[in-house]
Amino acid sequence: MANHSQFGFQDASSPIMEELIEFHDHALMVALAICSLVLYLLALMLMEKLSSNTVDAQEIELIWTILPAIVLIMLALPSLQILYMMDEINEPDLTLKAIGHQWYWTYEYTDFKDLTFDSYMTPTTDLQPGHFRLLEVDHRVVIPMESLIRIIVTANDVLHAWAVPALGVKTDAIPGRLNQTSFITTRPGIFYGQCSEICGANHSYMPIVVESTPLTHFERWSSLMSS
Repeated sequence: MANHSQFGFQDASSPIMEELIEFHDHALMVALAICSLVLYLLALMLMEKLSSNTVDAQEIELIWTILPAIVLIMLALPSLQILYMMDEINEPDLTLKAIGHQWYWTYEYTDFKDLTFDSYMTPTTDLQPGHFRLLEVDHRVVIPMESLIRIIVTANDVLHAWAVPALGVKTDAIPGRLNQTSFITTRPGIFYGQCSEICGANHSYMPIVVESTPLTHFERWSSLMSS
């Protein structure tokens, strides 16, 4: 969960989010190097007198043509690697289907016979101590930790988006279309997200709560929910 006045991302809870944070820091360092070089050249031009060397400078033109290409390659290669990693879905340990409605989520555990429920935002008057306003729900998504989870996302009415920042997951929910993505939680915990698509007047009132638990706890929870 993000803290007040926090500058960086939330602590990563999945390998994909760790890669995204690493790529973000890498891109910022490249941008910092470019800005420093440009500021240095601007200061040099302001302090030094112009000379005839600036009239014919084929070496400089060659450098400022090749250097941006190298910078783009430095950004493109790790970016493409992460994109392919996010699109890679092997044999999942659990498949979850999320259906967006105005304005709540329906979850179906397709590997179980009768495990489905609706997830509504908890009203402010019903919040328990320690719960977050506008982020807590009446039924959380419980998943086993360190297991490959495939989530299939769709919508029943308008566009929605299933997004959990700590897991590095954001998938559009489109009526009549099935989108899928996968993630692995590396630690137990409760991770909060929200619909990231402007889907109507109550767009900000359909939060997402994912609870990562050990496998034994998940099996106990699933047996209680199925009965």
